[in-house]
Amino acid sequence: MWPAIVGARNYPLWEAAAREETHLAEPTHDECTAATLAHVLQIITWWIAPLVIYLVKRESRFVSFHALQALIYQGLCAVIAMLMMVLWIGGIMVATLPGTATEKASKGPITFFFIVFGLCMLFGVGIWVLTFVLGIVYGIKASRGEWAAYPIIGRWARRFAGIHKDLHTAGT
Repeated sequence: MWPAIVGARNYPLWEAAAREETHLAEPTHDECTAATLAHVLQIITWWIAPLVIYLVKRESRFVSFHALQALIYQGLCAVIAMLMMVLWIGGIMVATLPGTATEKASKGPITFFFIVFGLCMLFGVGIWVLTFVLGIVYGIKASRGEWAAYPIIGRWARRFAGIHKDLHTAGT
């Protein structure tokens, strides 16, 4: 194996240089405010506010990281919503095809419509509640200057923002 640097954390030699180069500076008050707005405004504006904040403040790694997280999350929500609509419309089309409903169960398509519509609405409300909770919790963390990452999405945002340091070890 490669030699390790003797020190507090014993990083391998090639990782120590990379960690020193990507030292994450303490965010300014303006950066914390912009990152907080990226999270909180996604509750109301979906993907528009995180995109605008990212485009305006992309020179700041802190703001771009937080805005990208909100933007990626909203993109995933949009893709999931489109898939749900396609499945719903496809299910209704299949349920109303001639020969799929017997004469005894002539109310099948209507029942299917209301059940699937209710499940889709319930799923949509669940996504909105998750968006609300994520926006508030990570907005508070961003206002404190924390490099808090969404599960899974945080790694993608860190990669897109060009941040290579492990954010779990970054100081707040």
